[in-house]
Amino acid sequence: MKYALGVLLLTATAFAAPSVYEFTLDAINGTPTSLASYQGKVMLIVNVASQCGYTYQYEGLQALYAKYKDKGLVIVGFPANNFGGQEPGSNAEIGAFCKSKFGVTFPMFSKISVAGKDKAPLYRFLTDQAANPKTGGEIPWNFTKYLVDRKGKVLARFDAPVEPGSKELTSAIEAALAAQ
Repeated sequence: MKYALGVLLLTATAFAAPSVYEFTLDAINGTPTSLASYQGKVMLIVNVASQCGYTYQYEGLQALYAKYKDKGLVIVGFPANNFGGQEPGSNAEIGAFCKSKFGVTFPMFSKISVAGKDKAPLYRFLTDQAANPKTGGEIPWNFTKYLVDRKGKVLARFDAPVEPGSKELTSAIEAALAAQ
């Protein structure tokens, strides 16, 4: 009986979330927000940090958002302090920093863990190789980007060195936006 239950739990964990729409997280202001509210949009999910060598990418992410939001792109930022302690601030401090320094208008969420034993369920799903064989695996650093189609399926992953305005990323976004 224990064995059967263990198998059931393993299967449920690996396949519990068929899409990112299954997750509800707190917005940076503390309001619970379901990712299902972005259903029908192309999403770029990014783990961000305010004191990282890649923090300047906020500017490029905001430019992408401004360019493509009316075509159906939403960028969602998830502050995380997992890599080098580079996101030590409170949600209020992070939100103020993003607005004042980079003019961020895309949705920002409350700080979460994206690696380790306390990894948030969304990131457990995103990094799960059974659920996402092409994009799964532990993320190496801040500003890892996941491109999600209009149905909530993870299409691609772009690690930190891939710039928001790069041909590689913009081409993938344009292709996802063109798909209905």
